[in-house]
Formats: sequence, structure tokens, C-alpha cells
Amino acid sequence: MANRRDSRIEPSFEGPPRAKSSAGFSVSEEDRVVPSNRKTSAKRQSARTKSSRRGRGRSRRGLFGVLGRLAYWCFVLAIWGGIATAGIVVYYGAKMPAATTWAIPDRAPNIRIVSVDGKLLANRGMSGGEAVGLHEMSTYIPEAVIAIEDRRFYSHLGIDPIGLSRAMVANVLGGRFSQGGSTLTQQLAKNLFLTPDRTLERKVQEVLLALWLEHKHTKDQILEMYLNRVYFGSGAYGVEAASRRYFGKSARDVTLPEAALLAGLLKAPSRLSPARDPKAAEQRAQLVLAAMRDEGKISAKELTTAMSAPASRVASYWTGSENYVADAIVEELPDLIGDVRGDIIVDTTVDLTLQKLAEQSIRRLIDGSGKKLNASQGVLVSIDNSGAVRAMVGGYDYSTSQFDRASEARRQPGSAFKPFVYMAALEAGRTPDSVRNDAPIKIGKWTPTNYGGKYFGKVTLATALAKSLNSVAAQLTMEVGPDAVVEAAHRMGVRSDLTANTSIALGTSEVTPLELTSAYVPFANGGYRPDVHFIRRVTTAGGKVLYDNNGGGAPRVIKPEIVGMMNSMMTGTVEIGTARKAAFAWPAAGKTGTSQNSRDAWFIGYTANLTTGVWFGNDDGGPMK
Repeated sequence: MANRRDSRIEPSFEGPPRAKSSAGFSVSEEDRVVPSNRKTSAKRQSARTKSSRRGRGRSRRGLFGVLGRLAYWCFVLAIWGGIATAGIVVYYGAKMPAATTWAIPDRAPNIRIVSVDGKLLANRGMSGGEAVGLHEMSTYIPEAVIAIEDRRFYSHLGIDPIGLSRAMVANVLGGRFSQGGSTLTQQLAKNLFLTPDRTLERKVQEVLLALWLEHKHTKDQILEMYLNRVYFGSGAYGVEAASRRYFGKSARDVTLPEAALLAGLLKAPSRLSPARDPKAAEQRAQLVLAAMRDEGKISAKELTTAMSAPASRVASYWTGSENYVADAIVEELPDLIGDVRGDIIVDTTVDLTLQKLAEQSIRRLIDGSGKKLNASQGVLVSIDNSGAVRAMVGGYDYSTSQFDRASEARRQPGSAFKPFVYMAALEAGRTPDSVRNDAPIKIGKWTPTNYGGKYFGKVTLATALAKSLNSVAAQLTMEVGPDAVVEAAHRMGVRSDLTANTSIALGTSEVTPLELTSAYVPFANGGYRPDVHFIRRVTTAGGKVLYDNNGGGAPRVIKPEIVGMMNSMMTGTVEIGTARKAAFAWPAAGKTGTSQNSRDAWFIGYTANLTTGVWFGNDDGGPMK
């Protein structure tokens, strides 16, 4: 018992020494609410240092692990990307014609343009000049082209990775395939062998053909072929044809400013053609000159001299108004058949007899009355009921101005636009016998007034249109709404943007003579809007049909009863109205028009077979008398 008592554990209320805790617990300085004043022991400091080193080691190992995994997956993706690229190249490459058919033409193609009865209208392409050797032409030409189109031409192997990367970024950011990053070699490949479509297939094939061209030919040969085949606008294929077309000289004699202008055309030959937009062509030429200076091809003095004395065009060696038609056709061809790679024949809708009569009419009026009326330019367009253009004169003299005012000049139609106002009113329930009060009116801050300030009081709509009363046209526009008038004009064939406000009743929105004339065709043919066209058929020199205009069905755009009422009303314009002095010897209808301050004078008229539009004015918008 004594032993048991001696071994008994007695409770003790004295805590164990802090430094010798049996449980091994301790409170670190980090755990304290109020830090202790005691210093950490050297041993504890050493342990913490070792722990920190182990943590940094783990961080480094973790970072290297992430980088390693990233490098691994980049390598895997690169492998699969290469396999995918190879697959795409093989797939699209297999769809290309056999290499044995990749023959390079000896010269640029010729385009023979003939009238509806087979008479020659014009030649385009090689008719302007033969091929010129690279070292025979002015050295400024290749230098200018390389500086603005492909400055790394002599260093790349047919494709330019830097240019392709830049184009790819631009396409991604733009959300569409707008840039191709093509080298001169790629452009030559496209012009010689491929369609102009912007597709992945064509781009892959273009690259393959460019590599083939670089393998088969020297850089100088490629550049020479390119310059002798590329399109320079206004129907000129090749640098020799373009030099003669714009400057009346051989490519051998082209000056620095002239070479800069030619090189500038390559970006957009139709839009930048000096025959169409001299100002845009000059601005682009200045960019080319700056690029040549950046590349060290010209000195600062040469740059200053060329900038101060830009290239000037000479009169065209082509004469005759039929060349306006020829230029329009050449611009349209790529949309119909792609790039022209061989000799072709274009059968047109143009009647050469009518074309010459139209040209004579314009010149006779300007020669006889142009000075008195202060009118220097005129346009005539004649279209049949199927939409075929039978004649088109784009200006007074093609040899001095190749700007086609018929299809490109936008002018205010004035009262010649009113038929669409009256058409919209008839469709809204009015009739030719509906009466309106012709009197001064005020629409907001606008007060439309009649010509001469004369008003007629109560008049029918038929009389108001025949006499071209502005106040009545404005009233009708307010009644039906400007949007209804715009819709009617677009439905009839006007393509230009029109401003939907009340003043549209007086023809304040600009249109071209060609589109305004075409918009009258449904009045003449019973209410149908055909596609206006110049080209009937395109064939190769061997007779293969490349394009055939089969006409197709024209949609009805105006009801027969509305056509009848409009014809009756516009007949009054010719018989008793503003066009009565025309004194037609056969049934006709139409409408005259004069823009503000007499800057434009119009007449659009039609018979059973033809709709013809005539415009007179000045290129600078100066008023006539």
C-alpha cells in the first residue's frame, strides 16, 4: 500500500518551464498580437534562412517548369502548323494546271472592240506600243516601280515574308482579306496565270507560281515582263503603251516626274488614271517620288525639282467619241472575264452610226453656241429598251480630255429629277388631274420659287410637271415624304446616294448622266428596269466564248397604270411645256432640268425605241448664260 501511495501522481499547479514544454508548443513572434521585445535566437534565424532558400529554389524550379512546358507546346504547335501549311500547299497546288502549260505570252494582249454591226470601234492593249527591254526604257521607270511597289524586290526569293506578315496583321485587324502583301513576282504570276479573286487558294497558287518564276528567270527578266504586261489604266497594257497614252512619247524618253506618275497608277490604275482624275494621279506620283528619295534612288534636289514640275499629259493619239465607250468597256472587262491574258474580241451594243451622229450633235452645239452660252462641255447617252447603250459621248473632244463625263461626272439634275417626285405622288393616290395651288410657300428656312418668279395659282399636276413648277413639286414631296421620292428614284435605276430632304424635289442630289438616263428607261419600255450594258459578247481570237450577255429578265419596277399616267404627263412637257422648242417630228416625252445658277442644263427624253439624255455645262462648275 505504501508503495502504491508513493507512486501516486499528485496534481501540481505549477506550470512546466516554458523552455521545456512536453507538448513542444511555442508562440512565434508572428503569432503574437503584441510582438515580444525578445530577440530571435540565432538558431531560429538560421532555420528561417534555410527555409527561405528552399522556397526560392522551389520558385525557380516552378518557373523553369512553366517555361519548359510553354516551349514544348510551342514546338508541338509549330510542328502541326508546318504540317497543316504543307497540307494546304499540296492541296491547292494539286488543283493548279500542269507546269507544262505555264507558258508566258510573248506580248501583252490586244483587245479588239467592235460595234453592234461588226465595225471596229477601237483597239486597246498592244495597239499602243511594243514591248521594251528593261535596259532600253528610262531607268526612272523600274526604280520608281520598285520603290513604291516592292522595295525588297532584288533581295527576296519571290515572296516577301515581311510584307506578307504586315498584310496578314492588317487583314486580321480589319476583319477581311483586303491586303495581299504581293511582290512584283507574285503580281506577275497573278496577271499571267490566275484569276483576280482574293481567296486563300489563289494566294497559295500565286506563291507557288512566284517561286517557279524566280527559279526560271532572272530578276531583270521578271521585272521586264511585269512592266510590259501590267495594266496602267485607260486601256494601256504595258509601259510603252502607257507612256504613249499619257505623254505621247516612248518609255525610253520618260522623265522622272512621268515615271513617278506611271508607277503610282499600279495601285489602282482605273481610279488613279490622269485621264480620269489628274489631281489624284499627281498626289500619288508625289508619294512615289518620296519613296524613291527614301530608297536613295534620287537626290533631295531631284525630289524638289520633280515635285515643283509634275508630269503633264498630252492630247491622246486616239480621237473620236467612241473611245469613251472603249475606255468604259476596258474598265468593265475584269469583272466579267477576269484579267485579260490573250487577244480577245469584244462585241458591243454601240451603233457606230448613232455614235457619230451623237458626237456631231454635241460638237455642233458647242461650236455654234458654246461661247455665247458659256458652255464648254457636253454629254449624250442613248439607251434602248433592253438596256443596251447605243451611243455614249463623254465630252466635247476625247483627244484633249479623256474624262468620261457620261459615267463619272456627278452633277445636280435640277428639274430633270421631278418625274420621280410625281411618280411617287401617283403611287400614293394622286392623279394627273389632282389640283395644287402654285404659290409662294415656305418650308422651314427654305422658300422654293419658280423660274422667273411667276406663279399660276390652281393647276393640275400634269400642268405643273409640264411647266416645271417648283412650288408644286415641293408640296408633293412634303405630302409623300422625301424617303418615298428617294425610294422611287433608286427603284427606277438611280444608284448614287440621295439626300432625303424636301429640296430633293428640285434635284439637289448629284447623279451621273448615264444613271439618270437609265432611270427613264422604265418609262419608255412599260415599267421594266433592265441592266444597262455595253457588252454583248467576249470571245478569244480563236472563237471561244468568254462572256455572253443573254439579257435575262428585267424586273418590273412601276405599275402599267402609273407608266401610262407618267407618259401622258411628260408628253405634255414636250408639246406645251419647257421642252416644246425641241419640236420633235414623232411622239416623244421627257423632262428638262436646270441646276442652281444654271450650272447644269439637261434634257432626258424618250420615244418608243430609245431613251436619250443630254447634259451641257462646264467642268469647273461655272454658271452658263
